[in-house]
Amino acid sequence: MMKKYFAALGLMLFANITLSAQAPQDEDHPIVDVVIDASCSDDEAIDESVENYFYPTKAYRYRVTLTDKKNNPYSVKRPEEFLSKKALDRRKKLGIKVDQYDLPITPCYLQSLQSAGVKIHNMSKWNNTVVVEVKDTAQAEALLALNFVKEVKKVWEQVDSISRDDNKFLLTAVLQGIVPMDSANYYMDEDRKALLSNKLPKMHDDYGNGLTAVDMLKLQTLHEMGFRGQGMTVAVIDGGFRNVDLIEAFKDCKIIGTKNFAHPGFSVYREFEDHGTMVFSTLATNREFQMVGTAPEASYLLLQSEDGLTEQLVEEDNWCAAVEYADSIGVDLITTSLGYYAFDDKTTSHKYEEQDGMTAINSRSASLAASRGLLVLNSAGNEGDGAWKKIGFPADAKDILTVGAVNEKEVNTVFSSLGNTADGRIKPDVMAFGEYVPMINDSGSLVYASGTSFSCPIMCGAVTCLWQAFPNKKPVEIIRAVQAAGHMAKRPNNVFGYGIPNMNVAYKILDGK
Repeated sequence: MMKKYFAALGLMLFANITLSAQAPQDEDHPIVDVVIDASCSDDEAIDESVENYFYPTKAYRYRVTLTDKKNNPYSVKRPEEFLSKKALDRRKKLGIKVDQYDLPITPCYLQSLQSAGVKIHNMSKWNNTVVVEVKDTAQAEALLALNFVKEVKKVWEQVDSISRDDNKFLLTAVLQGIVPMDSANYYMDEDRKALLSNKLPKMHDDYGNGLTAVDMLKLQTLHEMGFRGQGMTVAVIDGGFRNVDLIEAFKDCKIIGTKNFAHPGFSVYREFEDHGTMVFSTLATNREFQMVGTAPEASYLLLQSEDGLTEQLVEEDNWCAAVEYADSIGVDLITTSLGYYAFDDKTTSHKYEEQDGMTAINSRSASLAASRGLLVLNSAGNEGDGAWKKIGFPADAKDILTVGAVNEKEVNTVFSSLGNTADGRIKPDVMAFGEYVPMINDSGSLVYASGTSFSCPIMCGAVTCLWQAFPNKKPVEIIRAVQAAGHMAKRPNNVFGYGIPNMNVAYKILDGK
């Protein structure tokens, strides 16, 4: 059904006429009129272009760095105005003070930017930056005349065209405002329901297909003690979480909310990517004898920062906005299987010497998180056997756990990215199961995949249970205990880091035994 809709929409593009999309006619989903205005003198060119490609309206996004937070009506003395009670309770429990980083961006600055005719995409109070969208690059350049603007940098450019056969076609059309959201949702829901098969085989062990991941970290002891993530909140920052709301195996998972920072207003469940779905399954699934994740009783916040349409700097800004959102509502841990170094615009790609934890904007935010009371885990990356070889950004951040991958025999995988950081810190920090890992995809069925994308959430679930046992420990204390429990702790290196942690040993370290 979805492919038919793609074809119907593709023929409408750039035709200078009004056509009706071939949708079922009913009260809730009326036929949609799509009007495209374009001109071309060559009829053959029109026919060829509409048959194969969609040409989105050009737009640009810029990161606007502000000079200060002056004239701000908010005060660190009244943090309840911009941080939730849960976030404040977490800071109080850990003895963390609210400071200038926590202050929202000055409202009158935001108003001035909007008055200049730009659209605000997202912002980062920790970095004092605002990402704005414009139709003309001159609009962005004009912002430098504002006395509170320090720097303006292009971080995103709309693609010139997208293939009609690309599965992102409808998403692009919706984001462009060519197809109404409600109508697109109908087609997307019909399409994604058709994917479901919900085949999750039963195994002999209680953990089912999750046994290898749990056993490798010796996590059973913590689970048997009652530490399975209860009362802890984990934010999963990733790409699309396609079908998580429909999959049978996730019905008992505690999802407290979702938010899309890549495509604001668009459901993370309707995205065309299921990378987040698979990541989520490794730590949150709680199906005895089928699949039990590493933190099956924690609460989860599903946040999307990855834009699967392109690879551009703005995704780092999206990530920062997602982290701050998680912090503001009181999340305890963040697991993120994302990392960046190379972009579509090669001039914006990172260099190895930037890996100091403070150069890339997302690395700065990740390095700051622990001082807010957030414990961040990030995948090391899958470039070990590639030209880059090194970890990505923000895997280079300070005071986080960067997670590499081993196979079921506890041998490092060839793809797991290497350290150390440019300033000499040990990376990755620890390792977990990451090759041929059982997980659940957007069909709700068992699949196998490899990558540090999966070793990271597996580790996060284990750390969640550990922190549950010692709720008054600060993030850095938890990090140090996990590192010390690694099998390579006495001789860490740039392949294994501190090694595969034994969570029972980490528990004893924190317990003073």
